[in-house]
Amino acid sequence: MKTLELEIMNIIINAGDCKNHSYAALNLVNEGKYEDAEEEMERANDALAKAHDTQTLFIQREAGGEKVDLSVLFVHAQDHLMTAMSEKVLIEQIIQLRKVVNSLLK
Repeated sequence: MKTLELEIMNIIINAGDCKNHSYAALNLVNEGKYEDAEEEMERANDALAKAHDTQTLFIQREAGGEKVDLSVLFVHAQDHLMTAMSEKVLIEQIIQLRKVVNSLLK
């Protein structure tokens, strides 16, 4: 696999990890396991940062005059990253709401 493809796969893998950790955190909050959920959200943040850092490399290259080849795989990676970012923000809000619901159910 070429370096470009490996960098693109890095975005896809880390964006997927971000989503997985975010949903795991939501499931843990539903069970009232807040500390474990916070750890999962930290993992989600770390994975998202890795994916975003790789995306930033592509942006910097293009801004520096280097042509960045667009491929279906690259578009797929961008789609994964933007979805992960959106879902993480929504899940963070749902977690806050779920904490309120959990406290009212007690």
